[in-house]
Amino acid sequence: MTTTKKTTTRRTAKPHKAKPKADPSESLMRQFKELRMPTFRDQFLPMAARAEAQQMNHLDYLSELTTLECEVRRQGRIKRLMTRSKLPAGKTWNSFDRTRLPMNVRRQLETLCDGTFLDRRENILLFGKPGSGKSHALCALAEQLVLSGRSMLFTTCSLLVQQLLIAKRDLRLPKLIKQFSSYEGLIIDDLGYVQQSREEMEVLFTLLAERYERGSVLLTSNLAFSKWDQIFKDAMTTAAAIDRLVHHSVIIELNVPSYRVEKAKTNGKSTTAEQPTKNS
Repeated sequence: MTTTKKTTTRRTAKPHKAKPKADPSESLMRQFKELRMPTFRDQFLPMAARAEAQQMNHLDYLSELTTLECEVRRQGRIKRLMTRSKLPAGKTWNSFDRTRLPMNVRRQLETLCDGTFLDRRENILLFGKPGSGKSHALCALAEQLVLSGRSMLFTTCSLLVQQLLIAKRDLRLPKLIKQFSSYEGLIIDDLGYVQQSREEMEVLFTLLAERYERGSVLLTSNLAFSKWDQIFKDAMTTAAAIDRLVHHSVIIELNVPSYRVEKAKTNGKSTTAEQPTKNS
């Protein structure tokens, strides 16, 4: 009987080839888009290359990228706030001649730029004669507040009461007042400059009453409190309006000459001084 020996052939195992790692760039692009992080999406690759060249660690790289994203978002928000504020063009902090103001008024305005009065729901009441710079002062202040991320809205008293009247007619006055409540500061320019009807003042009082201790009002007026019965038409409504505005407020008086009159006088002197030269 013969036995057959089985021979086993040992196969040599082939070396395992590591699969190349997939480039995560495309998936990161999609994820940053889904997360609405446009600065991350646009800058993570260029900044990664710079981080590698400068031998930055991953935390420093991530910190720089996140800081850039936050700054771009902050600038975008400020741009939106500035558009929504409807502040008049040109009435800025840099273009406002504060040297004409008394030192105590200048310090008040500079202090108000920190915006803490908005947190306390305080009002700013600015009084002065026509041309004294009331509107420019409040607009300049509001511009600084918007640049620090605060929501402000500028409107003239005449335009505001017309908006309120239309809303009342259309049965949506509460809705409009609620829209105004989304702003930390509501600027009402030239209260009392144009005489309003009793109905107009009633809707304005409604707004002031609803906003009391809920949001700041910044207003300018050329009439002292003693003459506000000309605005609100009766003593009781006048007293109630003043009470709500003054309770938490900063009152500023601009006892300075009219800027426009001063400029006209200066231009007149310049023309007179130049006259002999022109005639010679």
